[in-house]
Amino acid sequence: MAMKIRLARGGSKKRPHYSIVAADSRSPRDGRFIEKLGTYDPLLAKDKETRVKLDVERVQYWLGQGAQPTDRVARFLEAAGLAEKKARSNPKQGQPGKAALERAKARADKAAAAEAPAE
Repeated sequence: MAMKIRLARGGSKKRPHYSIVAADSRSPRDGRFIEKLGTYDPLLAKDKETRVKLDVERVQYWLGQGAQPTDRVARFLEAAGLAEKKARSNPKQGQPGKAALERAKARADKAAAAEAPAE
């Protein structure tokens, strides 16, 4: 059975609250889980210590059993010192999109046309 440590969403519309759970990877996001390992409240300030609560012993147990954390949960584990920080590779981050490239090209063409002497 492939195990995941992931977030299960709760709360009402536009007021999210997440439970950090150990679940079978085939079960739905908010569906059946095996054990609740903590909570995450994204509405709290980032520096508030109650934003992410983890049961460290149980998380270590599930990691020892081969459970794989999702990307977001892996970041929580890195912050708690339970996992090593991974190098993230996002080569397109910071690259301008198609529309921005077209605008820049149009601006450059317009500037070049203005500088060219009128004959």
